Amino acid sequence: MPVLMRARLRDEEHRTATPLELFFDLCFVVAIAQAGRQLAHALAEGHPGHGISGYLMLFFAIWWAWMNFSWFASAYDTDDALYRVVTLVQMAGVLVLAAGVPRAFAQSDFTVIWFGYVLMRLAMVTQWLRAARGSRGAERRTALRYALGVTVCQVGWLGLLVLPKGDVPWVFVVVGLLELAVPALAERERQTAWHPHHISERYGLFTIIVLGETIAAATLAVQSALDENDELSTLLPIAGGGLLLVFAAYWIYFAVPIHLHLRSNRQAFLWGYGHYLVFGSAAGVGAGIEIAVEEAFGKVHLSAFAAAACVTVPAALFMFTVWLIHSRHQKRGAAQQLVLPVSSVAVLACTFAGHWAVLAAGLVASATVATGVALTTRQGTALVE
Repeated sequence: MPVLMRARLRDEEHRTATPLELFFDLCFVVAIAQAGRQLAHALAEGHPGHGISGYLMLFFAIWWAWMNFSWFASAYDTDDALYRVVTLVQMAGVLVLAAGVPRAFAQSDFTVIWFGYVLMRLAMVTQWLRAARGSRGAERRTALRYALGVTVCQVGWLGLLVLPKGDVPWVFVVVGLLELAVPALAERERQTAWHPHHISERYGLFTIIVLGETIAAATLAVQSALDENDELSTLLPIAGGGLLLVFAAYWIYFAVPIHLHLRSNRQAFLWGYGHYLVFGSAAGVGAGIEIAVEEAFGKVHLSAFAAAACVTVPAALFMFTVWLIHSRHQKRGAAQQLVLPVSSVAVLACTFAGHWAVLAAGLVASATVATGVALTTRQGTALVE
């Protein structure tokens, strides 16, 4: 008989990600790669409206599935046999969702994605009901509200299958807002015992996964271009600039210990929800680099300016969003606070550099890191003195 599921301690020492959580994250590599590939294809064909809207909707589905599991696991991970089996079912759902991404993008057919979500959400409801069984009072009511909220939202996603295709964006907006409201409504009486350090680590690991997928997408694009052309002088500025952007993104994100900021649900939820833009923009950079490479060799229906924007816009959005929800809480003084907002504007301005835009953006991102390090070192020296 399985053990009762008890909430973990919020101040538990040495709370880190488990091997099962890392395995779970790997399944999302496939889904993110599919979404990024479809975005790049739509942009390359000159359909930015369809590509961006489809990407935003599908990335929301991917991100929210990961969020549901991660916050629950932070509070209730028992790592017993039943917990592992239910988690593996969720992982199967993620892979089904990933398999449905191309069809959803091309034909607005969300059948496969919906069934993948059914697997994940039924497993999630099972976990919450198990948590309710092992608790009492307000904690039990919180778990039951989560189970009910997840179930209602899953029924709401049926709109993707039964309503006309023209209503799909509205279904995403309405049901997406309901999804975002579930945690606030469920925890209005009692907070779940999520662990600040564990949550910040989980988000950091997912950031690395997204950046890794960006590197993979860019590498494949460069490799494909090299197979067809030997013009290194054209490829090197794009490849070099893209690499600088990804390296800078890593440095910028991990420059501050954010777990110190996560003290309440209000702070944690705003931070956690804001990562939709952080993760989505980081993955978008990889698709943008792919477009920039293809445009350099005349393989897309885009101008040099539009291809450059495919890189600079998500890169600038990443910088600004990381500052807004993440870095500014640890910055001291106007100089430190202005580095990322000013740099995001500078990266956007690089769009006008045409074929040199990616390299220019990479150099701006590198200068951003160097400036941040210099200001932090100077402040540390001043405090010592």
